[in-house]
Amino acid sequence: MSERVHKVLARAGVASRRRCEELIAEGRVEVNGVVVELGAQLDVSSDIVTIDGAFVPLAPDAVYYVLNKPVGYVTTAHDPQGRPTVVDLVPPEPRVFPVGRLDLDTEGLLLLTNDGERHHRITHPSSGIEKEYLAEVEGATSRSALRRLREGVELDDGMTAPAKVALVHPNVLRLVIHEGRNRQVRRMCAAVGYPVVRLVRVRIGTLVIESLAPGQWRTLDGDEVRALAAAAAAGPPTRPR
Repeated sequence: MSERVHKVLARAGVASRRRCEELIAEGRVEVNGVVVELGAQLDVSSDIVTIDGAFVPLAPDAVYYVLNKPVGYVTTAHDPQGRPTVVDLVPPEPRVFPVGRLDLDTEGLLLLTNDGERHHRITHPSSGIEKEYLAEVEGATSRSALRRLREGVELDDGMTAPAKVALVHPNVLRLVIHEGRNRQVRRMCAAVGYPVVRLVRVRIGTLVIESLAPGQWRTLDGDEVRALAAAAAAGPPTRPR
């Protein structure tokens, strides 16, 4: 639902309503990259707001964690089978939940937040956010397999978009995709004849895994959240005809 911009900013703790009106009148407030005027409205569940170019999180008390997920943890807030979950690795309060999924045997970069609607939009596959993986596969990868991955692979749920693929080692691939299908990288590699032995996600958009050890986490700062928002606003790459 749409609300007046100055009211949303005031509720988010930016300033008083009067001061937020002044910021708008001064041309310092943008919604989705466009300067707004007094009386403008926004949708708090989907729109991206900046003041003087700085991203404004609209959810009160919003937190964003980046975690290096270890093998053996499920990407959920609760597991009926009693397996350890990724939320066991971050502070219990405020309660957060994972954005997207990494399967039980996949390691690497994972986002968690309590800002559900907004962060879901930023990282949703339709936004085109790139996800980069290192995949150790069985056997030395052939040139034809690399070409198929780059052109798109036919899976049981349809053709994948072209991936960026580089050979790091004869049996280690660096793959960049922007879709979010279930176990997509594993299925793509299996489809071209090279099952995955180990899979690590090392980047989401502008975020990289850096020096986080498995199981370690840190809080994102405002600039990092803003950079993710900007990457999402750019949209997915155009598929060549």
